[in-house]
Amino acid sequence: MSSTMLLLVYCVLILFASLAGGWIPLFVRLTHRRMQLAVSLVAGVMLGVGLLHLLPHAIFEAPDAINTVFIWVLGGFLAMFFTERYFCFHHHDVPDLHEDHGDSHENKDGHENCQHVRNDSHQLTWSGAAVGLTLHTVFAGIALAASVEAEAHGSQTTALAGIGTFLVIFLHKPFDSMTIGTLMAMGGWSPTSRHVVNILFALMIPAGVLLFYLGFGQAHGESHVLAYALAFSAGTFMCIAMSDLLPELHFHDHDRGALSFALLTGLAIALAIGMIEGQSHNHSHGTEGSDHAGHESTTPAHPASDPHAGHEH
Repeated sequence: MSSTMLLLVYCVLILFASLAGGWIPLFVRLTHRRMQLAVSLVAGVMLGVGLLHLLPHAIFEAPDAINTVFIWVLGGFLAMFFTERYFCFHHHDVPDLHEDHGDSHENKDGHENCQHVRNDSHQLTWSGAAVGLTLHTVFAGIALAASVEAEAHGSQTTALAGIGTFLVIFLHKPFDSMTIGTLMAMGGWSPTSRHVVNILFALMIPAGVLLFYLGFGQAHGESHVLAYALAFSAGTFMCIAMSDLLPELHFHDHDRGALSFALLTGLAIALAIGMIEGQSHNHSHGTEGSDHAGHESTTPAHPASDPHAGHEH
């Protein structure tokens, strides 16, 4: 399977996951505990993929520019941090759309202002969430395309190329779509309008993929452009995991064991994906080595030239 076809399959699957996330507030009532367990799992996978997949690939692509690679990691981290800082768009709780305003005073900590949505909130609107999450999703699309491109170049088979990055986006997209859908519902928007916005938002992953290849084609002659894209993507993944998902779980006193287990399970998934990818790369390199050996064995041996050969004394 070519890398282009693989990216197409990934984008279609993520598209359906994103649409499903937007439909959750319409048809399904999730519990707080289930939501937090899912967030813990996604945080583990995202942290593992950022540190164990994207960053090593970036270093592998540019071993002579490691300092610059880490500058791009920092750039990706800060880009996502300020996007979250100014839009404050992530929402990983289960709001009650019919909640009484008098109960909103139960939230005493300032850090929960961006986690619990209220009808009278002026800090978090669906439009602000849509803008912030759109930027977030475009970054994710760039990360997906960069990881597939890097892994496809490193192996003869692309069957598993980018699967770690794909899994992170596939698991995380429903939360983002659910955020926009919930906020629009609280704003009184019709189901039709919410479906339209949900579809447009889901298309941002393919837009990010296209943006990467447009930029990659423009800068194809420049060295290390793929490494810097991977490093930037690693920074965005680590920022989301460490400054958004993990702090939210840290402040929950309930189900500490279950949430910690879900986090470790996510990291184990990232490690398992890395092991599978490593075996695939080793197998392809072994095949290349055997091909070279076979080629050398079929090369006719050239006798050493003797300056006295052919001369009779």
